Amino acid sequence: MKKINVTAIQMSSALGDKEKNIQTVARLFNQFIKPETDIIFLPEVWTVGWACEYFVNSAESLDNSQVINFLSEQAKNYNVNIIGGSFITKKGDKYYNTCPVINRKGELITCYNKCHLFSYYGDTEGTYITEGNNPVMVNIEGIKIGLSICYDIRFPEIYRAYALKGADMLVNMAAWPLSREIHWTSLTHARAVENQSYFIALTQSGMLKDGNMNLGKSTIIDYKGENLDETTDLEGAINAELNFDDEYDFRHKCTVLKDIHNDYNVEVV
Repeated sequence: MKKINVTAIQMSSALGDKEKNIQTVARLFNQFIKPETDIIFLPEVWTVGWACEYFVNSAESLDNSQVINFLSEQAKNYNVNIIGGSFITKKGDKYYNTCPVINRKGELITCYNKCHLFSYYGDTEGTYITEGNNPVMVNIEGIKIGLSICYDIRFPEIYRAYALKGADMLVNMAAWPLSREIHWTSLTHARAVENQSYFIALTQSGMLKDGNMNLGKSTIIDYKGENLDETTDLEGAINAELNFDDEYDFRHKCTVLKDIHNDYNVEVV
């Protein structure tokens, strides 16, 4: 049977303090990785927290990255695949909000650069960061995972594209604010249901600047929209064994994805 065990880390990043956040992740990995864990996930910009003014100074080249080297060592030490949330990378004169994917051998196998940048309600991500060119679906030990970061969740097209390419599961790694909790809950569950897919909805916890708070409500959702695990802890983890035989049996009984039309031409009257 096609099964994997997943763990996702919820944490409160120290704003602008990469060294402290690396130490925190090392401690949380030691605390929450289980012997059976196959893939572990981190949230968006865990290295510096959601404070856009810190992004440029924290940026690293993929060719010489402290974050990649750290995650590589963790992957080898724990014999686990890591989908590393995101950190800020630099290529030439451009900066990206980048999710690294590292296998059990500590090898960087791919990266996804966030496609949609959030620059509303006082946030300024688009001032510092360049949009990624395309979505990325990564195959980890036979499991096809569609990657997304935070604001991507508001664009269902990206997830439908993953589903039509055969995604087994979807993930969104975020630093989502408490003030928009209903949006997070509604959108993540909708993406799971409409694509009949396991969905890991992972967000940071703790304080943001100006007294605002991260939501800190990470959830693993199944292909029917039911919660398999959830945490509201400041530091914590969510875990689940995902059975893809069950998921595909459900898809075969309710063939929603086969009912999609090739074109939806709107008739305006």
